[in-house]
Amino acid sequence: MRARPTARGWGLLAAGVVLVQIGLGLGAVDLVRLGLLPVVVVVAAFVVVSLRDPARSRHRLAVTRDVVPNPVHAHEQLHVAVRIRARDRSARTRLSGLRFSEQAAAELSGGQALRARVTRELDTVTVSYGVQAARRGRWPVGPLVVTHGDVFGTVRTTALLGEQAEVAVWPTVVPLPAPNDVLVGEPDRVALGARSPSTDDAALRDYREGDDLRRVHWRSSARRGDLVVRSDERAGMRPVSVLMDLPMRGASLEWTISLAASMALAMLESGHPVRWLGSSTTRAAATISAPGLSFVHARSDSARARLLDETIDLQAAGSAFEAEEQLLGATHLLENTDAGGEIVLAVLGPLGARGQQALAHVADTAQGWAMVRTDGTSPQAAREAEATIRALRRAGWRACGVTPGEDVMRCWLRLLGSAR
Repeated sequence: MRARPTARGWGLLAAGVVLVQIGLGLGAVDLVRLGLLPVVVVVAAFVVVSLRDPARSRHRLAVTRDVVPNPVHAHEQLHVAVRIRARDRSARTRLSGLRFSEQAAAELSGGQALRARVTRELDTVTVSYGVQAARRGRWPVGPLVVTHGDVFGTVRTTALLGEQAEVAVWPTVVPLPAPNDVLVGEPDRVALGARSPSTDDAALRDYREGDDLRRVHWRSSARRGDLVVRSDERAGMRPVSVLMDLPMRGASLEWTISLAASMALAMLESGHPVRWLGSSTTRAAATISAPGLSFVHARSDSARARLLDETIDLQAAGSAFEAEEQLLGATHLLENTDAGGEIVLAVLGPLGARGQQALAHVADTAQGWAMVRTDGTSPQAAREAEATIRALRRAGWRACGVTPGEDVMRCWLRLLGSAR
């Protein structure tokens, strides 16, 4: 809490001090008393206002904050409602004399003052306003700033009320067409089984990385000593790993994550188990980059949210060397897990010899699809991107070039129509 005199309070203090000095100089006791009066008023107001701190006294106010929706996609609107409730009669009296203002991160407010609507009821005040999420990340709103003063307007105090809330912002995503007819063709059906339910739904097979644990047949697994799963329509959906080689530039970084997230959701919604590879985060680096990362299953809002949650804290590597090491670590993970029949969707920058060689080995056991970025302005970068595309195609990947900022749908359709 910060209590300070207002302009009126400073004026009264100055006038009182001048009168006291004049009274002492002239020996006029009445003038000294008259000068002490405004000083006493300001000091008394300071004490009273300090004791009536709405955040700390036993008559403090209760604050709740609702943010809808949360999480939200970048560039979408969200609504915040802050409710301040008086718990007793004393707090209700105090509530009527308070002024409220709200705080929010610049990524939500655009660096502008928030324009809120205040609604007052008998024992509740509601402060509501709308903001727009500018970019992906986790951004704070609150706490509430409360201002109140004395009845004479000589002292004003400012206090923080309530807790700070956090808004999680997902990347922008674009609905992409389901690629089942391209990525799971007739040869895959022969190898993996038809996607329609089998006549014997109890048919079992060995557990493979990417299988939904809800399909484990626990009784048979206990009898055999190894995990087995029921072989039905889910057994024919190949697991998908989305591999990201993140650029260091902000605009290209967000575009890459948006593209990768759109592809991941398209695969998830068409029935494939999906996981992320080759990324680092500030909060969840140990989770997202760790070997044995579990796949996200099921076509549901919770599965979609879980997949998008893992993109919120993504950040680019600190150097080109670190980015290459992350990429090599991801390919090593693919090589050391049962990736046979897996689909790898990659969004990459131009690769060096080590990166090209590592991804070439991935195509030995998995079906690889890659988009290779080029900034479109540097001839050297364009040549390196083209060389990467040729190397991937020679290794058996389906690859195409993309430019950051390009329409995501066009990139996806180009990938689906690209040649090996």
